[in-house]
Amino acid sequence: MSVTLRICGAARTVTGSCYLIEAKGKRLLIDCGLFQGQKTLKELNYGDFPFRPSAIDAVLLTHAHIDHSGLLPKLVRGGFDGPIFATRGTIDLCSYMLPDAGSIQESEVMMLNRRNAARGKPEVAPIYTQADAIATLSSFRPVDYETWTSVVPGVRARYWNAGHLLGSASIEVEIAGEGRSSSALRLLFSGDIGPDGKLLQPDPEAPSHFDYVFCESTYGARVREPTSPQLRHQRLAAEVNAAAAARGALVIPAFAVERTQELIVDLIDLMEQGTIPSAPVFLDSPLAIRATEVFRRHAADLDEDVDVERLLSSPHLRFTETVDESKAIAKLTGFHIIIAASGMCDAGRIRHHLKRWLCRDSGTVLLVGYQAQGTLGRFLEDGAHSVRIMGDEIRVKARIRRIDDYSGHADAGELVRWITERRPIDRGLFLTHGEEASMTALAERLGGIVPPAKIFQPVLDDIYELTSAVPTPLDGEHRRRLEPESVVQLDWHNDMSKLLLDINERIEAAADARARGVIIRRLRRALEENGRAVQSGR
Repeated sequence: MSVTLRICGAARTVTGSCYLIEAKGKRLLIDCGLFQGQKTLKELNYGDFPFRPSAIDAVLLTHAHIDHSGLLPKLVRGGFDGPIFATRGTIDLCSYMLPDAGSIQESEVMMLNRRNAARGKPEVAPIYTQADAIATLSSFRPVDYETWTSVVPGVRARYWNAGHLLGSASIEVEIAGEGRSSSALRLLFSGDIGPDGKLLQPDPEAPSHFDYVFCESTYGARVREPTSPQLRHQRLAAEVNAAAAARGALVIPAFAVERTQELIVDLIDLMEQGTIPSAPVFLDSPLAIRATEVFRRHAADLDEDVDVERLLSSPHLRFTETVDESKAIAKLTGFHIIIAASGMCDAGRIRHHLKRWLCRDSGTVLLVGYQAQGTLGRFLEDGAHSVRIMGDEIRVKARIRRIDDYSGHADAGELVRWITERRPIDRGLFLTHGEEASMTALAERLGGIVPPAKIFQPVLDDIYELTSAVPTPLDGEHRRRLEPESVVQLDWHNDMSKLLLDINERIEAAADARARGVIIRRLRRALEENGRAVQSGR
């Protein structure tokens, strides 16, 4: 019997999660996520899958976040007609998130095509449309936690609460052996693991003793400060009160699903206690508004100590669903709070609010989640003095703050403990869904817990045979969609954007017009010399 696994995404990056398993003459996907971040990665969304969609027999989905579910409509449009197994919470969230993603892609491509027409460039088509996403929803099949589900003949799966998001799961996969004497091959895919004591979610669960474990490593290099509901409230209150003292907006880029609802619950609670000033909280995201309704419906499945339904119905909370309602927020003066997607600032209405407030020293931007390499959120987190938003250069004068208490991911210590509790791991532990430094740091922390020879850090499109005594890399002749260094390094788009910002900053800082002319002439000379070198073939 042969069982192979291909890493089709989230290899040394945190987006595009997707594994392809081939066994028993069948092909299964674990997740089918959208690539986010730098443009080199995003371009993978437009290219062909490294497999034929029509050849896939089933999909096992860990949770609804777009970096795990966001290419499912493209898969269905490409010919996949099998079932997508997911928990009921995940299905409810995907019923809003996937059509929203299709709508965003349509609108972004429309704007891009306007720019392309002006530049004489050809039109591009969206990855998929809202209609494609809606058509995909009929493929979903609900599963219960901790209950075996037959996926295809000889393969069954069991879902365990991952404590990351409403409906999130780690997925146990068992592939039957050949003949009565052959034991089954047992795999566990972590999905995204939630931290201990996460607001609204239980601690993650899963059994032990596997042949292989595939574990995320998003925060493999970070250990957070200890937290509790009281400490979380204190830290959030300190940030809100400082923003209120500046008399401007507190702009919070937040993931529309769960992170937003957690923030609302705590903000309203603090206002009711009088710990922070009462102020309007604008939820400026149609997806987040719909997701909030899902959380209300699933309130009984969430933390019983939190009155979710009441807090999410507060009069302080204002829903701005239409574009006109969103634009009207800009007319406000004084302290107010804006929560908008996307959480990494790379799309959605948050970019309009950042464009308005980043240039003002009365504004505050509070980052509350992971910012992937190459995203606008990451540049702000790293202290950029200027950024480009929708083609315009914006000087950063607002206060950029960060709070870790709302992270949906386990930190390094919690990941080590989760992996430790899965032992024994007989053949291999694969670290995925993390940037290179995080994967390496987590591997080092696991010394003495898992033998180094059993820890693997795959790159994009690696293929392994899993039935051998140790996982065996297969022939590397298959075409890689990207070279490994293109995944882990910032691409030329990022370099060019930073160069343009640096040039503008240097020119503006020059003493006078003569000094600015010298800089421009030197730049032009460098470009001309480069052009001559290219023409001569050097």
